[in-house]
Amino acid sequence: MPEPIRVAQVVGKMNGGGVETVVMNYYRHIDRSRVQFDFLVDADSTLVPREEIESLGGRVFEISPYQHVLKYQRGLQRLFKQEGWKIVHSHINALSVFPLRAAKKAGVPVRIAHSHSTSGKGEYVKNTLKAMLKTQANRYPTHCFACGKRAGEWLFGKDTNFDIIYNAIDLDRFSFDAEARAQVRADLGLVDDQFAIGHVGRFTAQKNHRFLIDVFEQVAKCCDDAILLLVGTGEDEDSIRIKVTERGLADRVKFLGQRDDVDRLYSAFDVFVLPSLYEGLCVVGVEAQAAGLPCLFSDAITREVDMSGKNEFLTIDDFAPWVDGLCNLSTNGLVSRELTIPSRFANYDINAQAHLLTEKYEKLYKDC
Repeated sequence: MPEPIRVAQVVGKMNGGGVETVVMNYYRHIDRSRVQFDFLVDADSTLVPREEIESLGGRVFEISPYQHVLKYQRGLQRLFKQEGWKIVHSHINALSVFPLRAAKKAGVPVRIAHSHSTSGKGEYVKNTLKAMLKTQANRYPTHCFACGKRAGEWLFGKDTNFDIIYNAIDLDRFSFDAEARAQVRADLGLVDDQFAIGHVGRFTAQKNHRFLIDVFEQVAKCCDDAILLLVGTGEDEDSIRIKVTERGLADRVKFLGQRDDVDRLYSAFDVFVLPSLYEGLCVVGVEAQAAGLPCLFSDAITREVDMSGKNEFLTIDDFAPWVDGLCNLSTNGLVSRELTIPSRFANYDINAQAHLLTEKYEKLYKDC
């Protein structure tokens, strides 16, 4: 048998975020006898699944953090020449300019820029930097990928051709499980039919936890048994914990940390909330819908994520619609969790999408 094609996956900082979740989903399901992944991660990453990657046949290469731009690019250029990858696939959005510039200098023939995100309110410095980098977004890649139409147009422009690589998941794994719901809720100390509001995401400004706590403070007044379950870690966690305590909500908000059983947690939730300042096409939104949950998304999130028809897209300029939506759900009864997966979920079946990506890599390799 021929050796599999090795693809260098530039994932930046692996800290338990959505991008690395997507890449790992594909890696677990791709035909690894035909395509193998090598992961190029920043040395200050905190959650690198090295053991799993290596058990699947991949390799992990640590590089200087991308904030040290010159050292980062020089290190990558040396590594690209040393390892001789024919395909470099960069997942760091507007920052892909830097690794793909190094890849071009090293003579890598296939250079993929992948847009997983957009930009939004409240991050002036980041948005200014992104705007500058976007002017160079099409200079170094030979191919452009995006998680959705909006994310692709945001980075590459409306007149640029790009392929959509869906944020696919194992649909069976995330389907509603009544037994898991009962067990997880018991483990969390939830009583009877206590109304559980769930959020999954890193504690960063983008995910808008401060707004969520303000919303929940009002929900807690209209719904005596409501509880907020926060899954994830991140640099803003301590400040959010302080805010929760200051608002007198310490017994109503549970910080669940980084979890490897998020599929079971979705079954335990009654509603999923994601008031993000911006997203590409949020994989957690796909997961939550696959679990049959009604979702409240910020209106900064693309409607491309709406597959179940059980979702609302609400302004993040006003708490009231979020409070009303959650209180109505708690009062009027929950939607049925017996979900028949609609046809719009077909593109999010990881088994089918991993097969398509395998074929795409093989064609790119053959043509280079």
